[in-house]
Amino acid sequence: MNTQTGMLGIDIGGTSLKSAIVNSKKGAIVGKTVIYKSPQPSTVTAMLKICENIKSDFAWDGPVGIGFPGIVKHNIAYSAPNLSELWVGINLQEQFGSVFTSGLSIINDADAAGLAEMKFGSGQKWNIKHGGTVFFITLGTGIGSALFINGQLVPNMEFGHIQMDGVEAEKLAATVVREKENLSWAVWGKRVNQYLNMMSELLSPDGIIIGGGVSASPEKFFKYIDVNAEILPAKMGNAAGIVGAVLPLLN
Repeated sequence: MNTQTGMLGIDIGGTSLKSAIVNSKKGAIVGKTVIYKSPQPSTVTAMLKICENIKSDFAWDGPVGIGFPGIVKHNIAYSAPNLSELWVGINLQEQFGSVFTSGLSIINDADAAGLAEMKFGSGQKWNIKHGGTVFFITLGTGIGSALFINGQLVPNMEFGHIQMDGVEAEKLAATVVREKENLSWAVWGKRVNQYLNMMSELLSPDGIIIGGGVSASPEKFFKYIDVNAEILPAKMGNAAGIVGAVLPLLN
């Protein structure tokens, strides 16, 4: 058993797996963050091998929370858009439980990041009984999303795949699109604004929190966003997915 107190959080993505020990009371990472590149192809066997490495890296035999990049219902993966299609239909609790045997929770990765942001980050003021509706997004390889109503998570809201101008929104407004197409902040910011206005019409949120790497530079694109909700940059940064992954273990 690792001598550090806390729980092990793992944030699985199509590009990498990030893991660290989390102090769940403070919402902080304790010590090092270990990063592995996601195997290609990201099969179940290959991913479990990396999880074994992570367990060994931390000499860990305690509770583990995992953020998984897809829809997770009753521990079954219903989608895995950036992993091998062989994940779909898999019982995640059984598979990851073969590696981590001392308490395990698995939720959607964007939901995990949203939970962290609501409890420890920019969403704290809405994380109350009558806090209203909060729409959280992460802009990165795609658009991850999480929805909170009066502080309660509505799980598996994959709003990055909603249609915008005839294609999935994340194919127009994700951070990777700006980078690949070499878009100016103005052009890309207006795409994000279009997406957020569309979601605002659907959800009528009181607050919108924008996460992902670009949340560290809100001055570059927030000026192009005009939506009927309070807009805030996320505060948790890259720690959000790791920290949020362990929070369901507290329930």
